[in-house]
Amino acid sequence: MKWILSNKLLKNNLLLLVCLAATGSAYAAEVIDYNDVFELEYAASPQVHPNKNTLIYERRSMDIIGDNTRTSIWQMNLNGSNHRPLLSGKESYRSPIFSPDGKRLAYTSAFEGSTQLYVRWLDTGQTARVTNLQHSPGAISWSPDGKQIAFSMFTPSKGKSLFKDMPKKPDGAKWAGTATYIDTTNYRNDGGGYVKPGFSHIYVVPSDGGSPRQISSGDFHHNGPINWTKDGTQIIIDADRNENWQLRPRETDIYAINVSDGVFTQLTTGQGPEARPLISPDGKHIAYLGFVDKKLSSQNMHLSVMTIDGKDNIDLTPTLDRSVGNIQWSADSAGLYFSFADHGQQQLGFVDLAGQLTKMKTPLGGQSLGRPYTSGDYKAVGDGRVVFTQGNPNRPADLAIVNTKGEVKKLTMLNEDIFAHKTMAKVRGLTVISSLDEKSIEAWVALPPNFDPAQKYPLILEIHGGPHAAYGPNFAMEIQLMAAQGYVVVWANPRGSTSYGEDFANLIHHNYPSNDYTDLMDVVDGIIEEGYVDQEQLFVTGGSGGGTLTAWIIGKTNRFKAAVVAKPVINWMSFSLTADGYAYFSQYWLPGMPWDNAGHLWERSPLSLVGNVKTPTMLLTGEFDYRTPMSETEQYYQALQLQKVESAMVKIKKSGHGIARRPSNLIQKVGNIMAWFEKYRTKEVTNR
Repeated sequence: MKWILSNKLLKNNLLLLVCLAATGSAYAAEVIDYNDVFELEYAASPQVHPNKNTLIYERRSMDIIGDNTRTSIWQMNLNGSNHRPLLSGKESYRSPIFSPDGKRLAYTSAFEGSTQLYVRWLDTGQTARVTNLQHSPGAISWSPDGKQIAFSMFTPSKGKSLFKDMPKKPDGAKWAGTATYIDTTNYRNDGGGYVKPGFSHIYVVPSDGGSPRQISSGDFHHNGPINWTKDGTQIIIDADRNENWQLRPRETDIYAINVSDGVFTQLTTGQGPEARPLISPDGKHIAYLGFVDKKLSSQNMHLSVMTIDGKDNIDLTPTLDRSVGNIQWSADSAGLYFSFADHGQQQLGFVDLAGQLTKMKTPLGGQSLGRPYTSGDYKAVGDGRVVFTQGNPNRPADLAIVNTKGEVKKLTMLNEDIFAHKTMAKVRGLTVISSLDEKSIEAWVALPPNFDPAQKYPLILEIHGGPHAAYGPNFAMEIQLMAAQGYVVVWANPRGSTSYGEDFANLIHHNYPSNDYTDLMDVVDGIIEEGYVDQEQLFVTGGSGGGTLTAWIIGKTNRFKAAVVAKPVINWMSFSLTADGYAYFSQYWLPGMPWDNAGHLWERSPLSLVGNVKTPTMLLTGEFDYRTPMSETEQYYQALQLQKVESAMVKIKKSGHGIARRPSNLIQKVGNIMAWFEKYRTKEVTNR
């Protein structure tokens, strides 16, 4: 359990510090360590009660026994008072959503063995198990009258087999099992493994329990969000119901499903995604996200609206050169809130139905615990106020509320018991001018705890993945752990990063890695010019796209003492035909089919530069990574071994591409990186 020092004990500790300082005794301020990973908590998914006075949210914490994230549901008043648990225990409670009248709460949990849908009466605490499902429900949505709940669920189908003449197995025989027959394009997903036959479908169930009824049909996936029309007769979703859907990774359209007979009506037909539909409170309009597909590797999502019958489509954000997400209607149906990433931070915006746009200057964050990616969530109260997740470089997400005047009140302080008594790395911004074309490149620097500007420190360059993603001045446990061990850490948004506009992101379209290398070296040089970095002790690492760039960097220069290449793409030819998303990558990341562009792919492959590598290099990848498969890592490791370059390979257990999903794996990732760097670090402190 978390606890807070008593005033008396706190005063005694402060007195001890004063005495130590007065007598000249050595005292090392406490810094974070690997044990603190299991103590992290953060806020997510705030939901405001219809009375506009109270809220609930998901309080997510690290489970040291289960090695995962445990989620409980907490409640509080919007003024920050009466903060207490509503649903908590050994198992997780997720996806809470109030009934339209605010008297009940629907949620999912596996506390009885398998994940099921439950409804709780808020006045008495009585709870009913609504479903008895074989697969987990998702995207739960109340009907307007509160009598039904819709949800999505994977629905298995019978697997195929062509071979019918297998001899009968004798009693007691232990054969290998039936061969798996695969004839689908999407047969393997990172994080999920080999895909079982079946599709996601939409169901409705009485809100007081009963038999779920499937209302969607066909061999297509139908997912959330799920919207009920105001009269409760139809459900609005997005899906791709084209027979070639497996080869159309960006295509979706918006459909209405008649709840009584399951008849589909297609409402949009654009080229590209029309997704995440949301019906206005007055029932007259549908807002959605989408773009006209130009086959670029990075394309901004726009916010559009249409009438409930799919007519009169209007793009509300044509001039906002940022990608829009998480749309929410205002209570009066006059406009929509939305989030967008800008210069490395998630922000809030609002646009009315005439297209008048307001940037609210309210930064969201704190939900990307591993590395400093943009993140954040929010919920509009309905009276102009907004509850949102607030983070900073030294804390994960807490809840805060902003009013119409822009005044912010913090509602929770979930991690003060961990961090308040520890010295954290100080984070500041840095902008350099690219030596290639004078573009501004934003970066951030974490200085070690108790930083002394009279000393020189080793430097770690940490590179984000994506490659179309963005870092920012956001909390990251990996960065803090690196800095706590005496390193200056720098991270940047080179060309190709999002949150700077579509053109900046597409500077690497079909040209990656390339000039992003120059941007990153300019950032390193900019830090060195400040005088507190030992340029003989430079280290580099990154994951996914950042791993690709790390391997590219050490093929271009020998200035780094050691490198850790995490979950990389090493050979674009092999990656294009082994990664789980090959139907997407071949159309958007590559200039065409790999066999028609072998020369281009080889020129952009870090493996083409491996003959130049002298830098001691560790490879680190999840053993079940299907996004950047282990074969990419093994190619590079074997090439380094053949050249007698000092190298090692680390396979992270029970991990796909998202290594940090398990707290123990986040620790092992950072721990192995730091152990490799420490092996080559010169320990003597260098004075300026």
